[in-house]
Amino acid sequence: MTTLADFDALSFDCYGTLIDWEAGIGAVLAPWAARNGITLSTDALLERYAVAEKREEHESPSMVYPDVLAAAMRDLAADLGAAVSPEERELLARSVPDWPAFPDSAAALARLATRYKLIILSNVDRESFAGSNERLNVRFDAILTAQDIGTYKPSPRNFEALLATADDLGVERGRLLHVAQSLFHDHVPAHNAGLSTVWINRRAGRSGWGATPRPEADIRPEWTFLSMADFAAAAVDG
Repeated sequence: MTTLADFDALSFDCYGTLIDWEAGIGAVLAPWAARNGITLSTDALLERYAVAEKREEHESPSMVYPDVLAAAMRDLAADLGAAVSPEERELLARSVPDWPAFPDSAAALARLATRYKLIILSNVDRESFAGSNERLNVRFDAILTAQDIGTYKPSPRNFEALLATADDLGVERGRLLHVAQSLFHDHVPAHNAGLSTVWINRRAGRSGWGATPRPEADIRPEWTFLSMADFAAAAVDG
């Protein structure tokens, strides 16, 4: 039976797993919605936003993430029949460095770094991630962004790039474990790439899918934890 001790490296999604992107996006969308008389809850707004972001990432895979955010907000406004100004779109586009880390992320990563190589595989651009990384306060052994790869997860290309990077780091095939919140963006394509996964179920106890689209295939991660703190304790202390 495979255990967490059988892995030498961990690859992480960032937004939704380590950084609270729903809080960050909601902090922009909720006031905008209120100004426009939109009575949807923040979770409902996030679900509508997720559809728009998924469409933009699929149709424009080479677009950098701040531009995806702006375009998705434009699409969301159109879907809701509401107005959105260029300034409001820019506010969302440049908000990523302000998105908060989950309270347990930095300490958990510090613990995990004592035992594993750490890799980021994120649907973001390099500049935005640099701002987020200041909140995580850990040195990753490799950082892969959508800007580097030219596509967004769940594209198989992103996981091919991840496996190639793990090879370059000397990580044997089968010794890399992918850790993420999004079943849609991460777990389905990671399993298709032959990776085992850990689900950090940040939305446990909440209804709906929030800013993450519903997965397009049934998926069963090998491990599930409700927090990074719980995962780090299991992975380091056994």
